[in-house]
Amino acid sequence: MSKKYISIIDVKDHVGQEITIGAWVANKSGKGKIAFLQLRDGTAFFQAVAFKPNFIEKFGEEEGLAKFDTIKKLSQETSVLVKGIVKEDERSKFGYELDVTDLEVIGESTDYPITPKEHGTDFLMDHRHLWLRSRKQMAMMQIRNALIYASYEFFDQNGFIKFDSPILSGNAAENTTELFETDYFGNPAFLSQSGQLYLEAGAMALGRVFDFGPVFRAEKSKTRRHLTEFWMMDAEYPFVTHDESLDLQEAYVKALIQGVLDRAPQALDILERNTDLLKTYLEQPFKRVSYDEAIDLLQEHENDEDADYEHIERGEDFGSPHETWISNYFGLPTFIVNYPASFKAFYMKPVPGNEDRVLCADLLAPEGYGEIIGGSERETDYDKLLEKIKENGLDPKDYDWYLQLRQYGSVPHAGFGLGLERMVTFVAGTKHIREAIPFPRMLHRIKP
Repeated sequence: MSKKYISIIDVKDHVGQEITIGAWVANKSGKGKIAFLQLRDGTAFFQAVAFKPNFIEKFGEEEGLAKFDTIKKLSQETSVLVKGIVKEDERSKFGYELDVTDLEVIGESTDYPITPKEHGTDFLMDHRHLWLRSRKQMAMMQIRNALIYASYEFFDQNGFIKFDSPILSGNAAENTTELFETDYFGNPAFLSQSGQLYLEAGAMALGRVFDFGPVFRAEKSKTRRHLTEFWMMDAEYPFVTHDESLDLQEAYVKALIQGVLDRAPQALDILERNTDLLKTYLEQPFKRVSYDEAIDLLQEHENDEDADYEHIERGEDFGSPHETWISNYFGLPTFIVNYPASFKAFYMKPVPGNEDRVLCADLLAPEGYGEIIGGSERETDYDKLLEKIKENGLDPKDYDWYLQLRQYGSVPHAGFGLGLERMVTFVAGTKHIREAIPFPRMLHRIKP
């Protein structure tokens, strides 16, 4: 199928040809007889060069000068149709440029608010609908897209079925204090914080299943790692052990990293991401240490010069500084396994012979990116699960359907969830999660 307009990312296939590109003017420069246009169309940024004598020769002096004057006066983010001949250019990172032969203005842009100068974060977030057009934000969205594509590809290749969990739910998967409540025709309902419980039903019906969609957490956190609305990939599978689940999680994360290296290398280049470091994560097995081993390490090194964390006692949960130090200590993505049952979810299966620990794992990304995956083997015994529901102050009536999964052919099963935005920041090498989603929802931000 022939295209009327060529995408910038595809110009390499048209060297020496005259093509037409639909784009926006990101920036312009030049003087006298020459004008340089930085064009963007969502696929890439690309330089076009207009030379005044060429326009005069092609269109005559009056029309040629008028066309060149139009190019010289183009304002930032004006939309244009640009016709020109594709040429190789070794000086350009992109490797090509366009020798402009004609240009048509489609939509003018007046007083575009985000100029090449520096702007504060609040200003940029207030103009997020426009900030997305910038070079680095475009690269972030391309990495996000590559991760989504790689997720679907990985699960398809490993025998999983896409299973859509509801966004509105009558019960909580974990902590009820973190739920957004809404009125559902006179009854309370909650925005989903995880599709896991429903996925367990799917696993009993269909085998390996996964979902991928928005989830919501009402925790009042203002850290660089938290959003109130984000996208979660949950997977659930029957007849597996906890260790087999960790193997699958590691393979999945490596497939995600490889997917970005393959599909969005230009985005990584724009963000100046250290791709050699990403390749190191592919080449070496991830570390696996128990919660108790991690506590021993933290206590042993708490007086070290680089130990920027507070003392932690056995039985306490890790804070962000603890997670950062642990993952940096090993220099690789690190699974922390077998946490205390006291602060983990009610559905997790205890470690055999140790009821105080559960068969779970958090995968901590190095370089300070924190937890990107949480998973566990699930409790399969009806009576034990019922007891845990009661211990957590939950109403068993709200979980009657979930308990029934243990009455009718219960089997060993496990699963995990990956936060997409955490993964985007890790692979992209960007420090704040707000740039990993098109329109971030945070404690004090609901617009635009």
